[in-house]
Amino acid sequence: MPHPRSLAELEADIARDLELTAHPRAPWLVPRQCGGKPVLDCLIVGGGQCGVAVAFALKRDRVDNILVLDRAPEGREGPWVTYARMHTLRSWKDQTGPDLRIPSLTYQAWHEAQFGAAHFAALRWIPKELWNDYLLWFRRVTGVPVRNGVTVGRIAPARTDDGLPCLAVETSEGPIHARKVVLATGQDGFGEWWMPGFVKALPPHLRAHAAEAIDFAALRGRVVAVLGAGASAFDNAAVALEAGAKEVHLFCRRAEPMVIQPYRWLTFAGFLRHLHEMPDAWRWRFMSYILGLREGFPQDTYNRVLAFPNFTMHVGRPWTDAREEGGRVVLATPRGDFVADYAICGTGVRMDPSLVPELAGFWDNIALWSDRYTPPPEEANERLAAFPYLAPDSSFVERRLGETPWIRDIHFFGIATTMSFGPAGSSINAMSIAVPRIAAGVTRGLFEADLPRLWADLRAYDIPQVALDPARIAAE
Repeated sequence: MPHPRSLAELEADIARDLELTAHPRAPWLVPRQCGGKPVLDCLIVGGGQCGVAVAFALKRDRVDNILVLDRAPEGREGPWVTYARMHTLRSWKDQTGPDLRIPSLTYQAWHEAQFGAAHFAALRWIPKELWNDYLLWFRRVTGVPVRNGVTVGRIAPARTDDGLPCLAVETSEGPIHARKVVLATGQDGFGEWWMPGFVKALPPHLRAHAAEAIDFAALRGRVVAVLGAGASAFDNAAVALEAGAKEVHLFCRRAEPMVIQPYRWLTFAGFLRHLHEMPDAWRWRFMSYILGLREGFPQDTYNRVLAFPNFTMHVGRPWTDAREEGGRVVLATPRGDFVADYAICGTGVRMDPSLVPELAGFWDNIALWSDRYTPPPEEANERLAAFPYLAPDSSFVERRLGETPWIRDIHFFGIATTMSFGPAGSSINAMSIAVPRIAAGVTRGLFEADLPRLWADLRAYDIPQVALDPARIAAE
């Protein structure tokens, strides 16, 4: 089959592919109300790649009464044109993602339809801006309903007018009711972007987290200190250098920086599909080892800072304290103080559900790994023990059974799933396996709650598939 020569041709192919693979087509859900107002079958919070992919998977299963909400303006969902400061994705260009293995919906198909097959073949990595454009196109062509500029708050239990459990969700546009909720709320969706308390205590004009908006132009001619040795720390160091910083110093706690990327190793079907089915001891062992290594940085990221002679990397030199002095930042380290004009923390996220507005009504009854599993002393890790202990369908589990049973209807899809599922909610390469699993959890719950209605429907079903000829039936 020839390659589509334009997006219009590709979109015609997509319409045909979706129609050819639409079985089973039969609608199976009915509208519900709460207080006389419509109830969604599923509300997805987060309109980035994870939320849109889940919505698409649900639509494929004829769960059409859905809505995706995102607090950002259209086009600024997720990190790609906000705080992602690399030039390209770090994922392989030909791996599948939200397309759910439908060839005409892949990034490659979209890219080739616009720029040609030869252009894609010559491409080494996907530019992040193009990936963002692809995601916006993907949600349009798949018909995923997204409402931007809406903030979501507390989730609480409710009932439909006919007695089924549902959820009441506070939003900036008023309450919304839904039978299921999927939280696809990004890396800080179960906590916060974290920096050491002594850095956070500095005046905001002297420090920032790598995920915050930073005026890099204002750093021209200044000394910048970056804490962390993961890819995002290097990205921020590179942008500061490119903006004309006088010096950029990157501080790594480890004596030997991580040059191995364990996520490359685990990208195979057995791990991505079945880790969550394994005993807790094995899940903990694998993921505590992988996360204990911390994420490495690729060669291209390193080369970007090496291009500047005014870049210095300090290994085995963590920050132990910080203070403002004369309008500058004094950073205490084991090898003496270091003075900078600005400090950036590429220090990732910390799990703390008490900080998340959506979880405000039940955060203290979400089971964590610390509630369900005690690792051997040599594998203990307080940071990882704070991750949520999720059910096989990625829904929340109660810490104290019976107090908040309704949280089983809230499914989580973000980086906090890592201890339960591996990189399911934090990488593109796991999406084709993780997204159908979450969608199946949603549809299973909807189906189970509808069993009495479906049983009545079956017993009332009386559509004949053949017309008998009475004249050909023997009279006996």
